[in-house]
Amino acid sequence: MRWTNLSGDGGGAAPALFGTDSVTRTFDTPEFRGITFHEIRARSIVNRVPGASRMPFEWTVNPYRGCSHACVYCFARKTHSYLDLDTGTGFDSQIVVKVNAPELLRRELAAARWRGEHIAMGTNVDCYQRAEGRYRLMPGIIDALTERANPFSILTKGTLILRDLELLRRAARVTEVGVSVSVGFLDSALWRTVEPGTPAPERRLAAVRTLTDHGISCGVLMAPVIPFLGDSPRQLRATVEAVAAAGATSVTPLALHLRPGAREWFMAWLAEHHPHLVRRYESMYAGGSYAPKWYQRRITRQVHEYAAEAGIGPYAPGAHRRVPEPAASPTLAPEHTQLTLL
Repeated sequence: MRWTNLSGDGGGAAPALFGTDSVTRTFDTPEFRGITFHEIRARSIVNRVPGASRMPFEWTVNPYRGCSHACVYCFARKTHSYLDLDTGTGFDSQIVVKVNAPELLRRELAAARWRGEHIAMGTNVDCYQRAEGRYRLMPGIIDALTERANPFSILTKGTLILRDLELLRRAARVTEVGVSVSVGFLDSALWRTVEPGTPAPERRLAAVRTLTDHGISCGVLMAPVIPFLGDSPRQLRATVEAVAAAGATSVTPLALHLRPGAREWFMAWLAEHHPHLVRRYESMYAGGSYAPKWYQRRITRQVHEYAAEAGIGPYAPGAHRRVPEPAASPTLAPEHTQLTLL
């Protein structure tokens, strides 16, 4: 499949994911300066994870392609090349929006072949990136899952998830709902350069607190732990302690991995901002996309030790269960309401 096919100019066979008449609009807007939206009508929305994947789930829903969070390490960058879109700045600014995602999901969940398996969201690109503030696809998606009592989980760096807090609570009364927020480090200087389009780490942790205060169990994926920049014992301990203070139910570390597409973009960023580390990274990742096993084990051991001291543990299967209605539901403070604007 190529992007020219999506606009109907390719003249070839129909692409697998979108029909040849699928691009309904391509445009940019003043309030999203520098971002172009490609509105498409997807042909499917529930996707099976390849068998060779390391992911602990089998099915995903991704209403967007590309992500304005602009994380320089994002492993999903390679997917933009399938559409002949740039995997660097193009991935950050050319956002494909599956405008029919909620209605398509309702249809696929109602199909006789669907068995109600767990669906993971936010595992490719963030479903609560800035585009969601404009398109509001997630409320319809959550409603569709709730209507079928279909278990699901969400991973996000976006505080916009607080907008849908009541929908998540309603879903948690009828099915298993898992929410995780990604916070790999607290260093503000590192955040501004490596994750420039995301809310600050402290704002994400404030979202964790709000979710847990409202009865939604929320874990933290401490990812990525960035070698030589965010992995000192002092940095790891400070992050774990902040995660615990936010009321997270678990903390799970994940060392930086650099898949093709992301690797080139990250290394270019590293050469610009931390040139003295380039050779160390080339050596560390010479064996492939993942950090060496010894490094992963060291980070995991340290984080688990600090987590035990702070009174929280790693994520365990079954940690997210149906959440009953709290006896007294706290209200969102004004500062938490403001978080939803991002």
